[in-house]
Amino acid sequence: MLTRLRLLVSTLLLCGFLSLAQAQQATPVITVDNGPNALVQEQKHYVVLVSLDGFRYDYARKYGATHLLALAKQGADAPEGMIPSYPSVTFPNHYTLVTGLYPEHHGIVAMSFYDEQRKERYAYNDSKTNSDGSWYGGTPLWVLAEQQGMRSACFFWPGSEAAIKNVRPSYYLHYDDKFPDDQRVDQVLAWLKLPEEKRPHFITLYYSNVDHAGHQYGPGSPQVAEAVKHVDALIGKLHASLDALHMPIDLIVVSDHGMAREEGSWIDLDKYADLSNFTTVGLLLYGNSETDIERAYQKLKAADANFFVYRRAHMPAWLHYDQNPRSGDPIIVSKGPYAIRAHAPAADEEDHPPNIGVHGYDPREMPEMKAIFFAAGPDIRPGVTLKPFENVNVYPFIAKILQLQAPPTDGSLNVLSSALADAAR
Repeated sequence: MLTRLRLLVSTLLLCGFLSLAQAQQATPVITVDNGPNALVQEQKHYVVLVSLDGFRYDYARKYGATHLLALAKQGADAPEGMIPSYPSVTFPNHYTLVTGLYPEHHGIVAMSFYDEQRKERYAYNDSKTNSDGSWYGGTPLWVLAEQQGMRSACFFWPGSEAAIKNVRPSYYLHYDDKFPDDQRVDQVLAWLKLPEEKRPHFITLYYSNVDHAGHQYGPGSPQVAEAVKHVDALIGKLHASLDALHMPIDLIVVSDHGMAREEGSWIDLDKYADLSNFTTVGLLLYGNSETDIERAYQKLKAADANFFVYRRAHMPAWLHYDQNPRSGDPIIVSKGPYAIRAHAPAADEEDHPPNIGVHGYDPREMPEMKAIFFAAGPDIRPGVTLKPFENVNVYPFIAKILQLQAPPTDGSLNVLSSALADAAR
């Protein structure tokens, strides 16, 4: 009996080790030989940029995120929120954060869209497109660093799997949402313990827990409260571990957007206008001719529905969404937390109700879309409270901390300069 029990335990342990090994092998760190850090870069400080996807601006105080709030006391935060770019969805805003460009300027205008010139669709969840650097404009922070002889590492970030301007981060991973949360922190620490010539000075880290809970259960749910506490504990672990390294590391924690509770059922645009001569992706509309576009615009404009419709050239200026053909024409802007699409699925395809939690809306009209910003470290002035600011301003702020020469962007260093310590200025 004892021998059989020992055999069973041994078998279970072996299975556990094999499962762990398989999980680790499924998403290995990819190393790109970009050469060692330039000597001048080895002396510079470090930035760890963490994204907590879907973490609304008021969650930290609402749900008692003690580690994030402690970070705010040690450094800077924006208690009334950071303003995401329009549309307030994941890929466009993550890419805005690391390029300093509005979506219409960096080209990732939605999660999925059509490019009429290329005659191709981009989809965030299609490895063929999301890893193709030709879709991405601007100069992401990891590319900027690598171009100037500073090594970088990305533990997930939209765009980081692509060779943008023929450059990839020195260390990156293919996205795997099931990668264990604690091991992500461990990998960041492992990178920071590399020899100086190999050690990345700019590192990204990403968690989707709060966003998933918000979509499935709504922003006021116990599940969101639990997800907030979970990622807050991870931030606590990361912050304490970074302090223990006794290195000049600035920790910056952001999110891409907030979350609202969805109202009503699907709004199908083809109920109001003939879209048979359009290519459609979600609620984005691409007409075959100016006649088709104008006819649909007039019909949609006359609809008594929960959305505004604009010709692209006449979009409200504050949305910064009037210059890129990838945005389509005409453009639909929801009046509230409503789920809008061009068409319902075909009769033989399964339809699903909208998510309970939704985002993507104008943050100036819907404050629930606002994101978070927390920062602490040797280059951050302690006790700074920032007024709401646009997320395009994060790029020049990080570039300044890393002492990188940044290209012109839609952001300005002046916006966040008050959060920089005197030495960093």
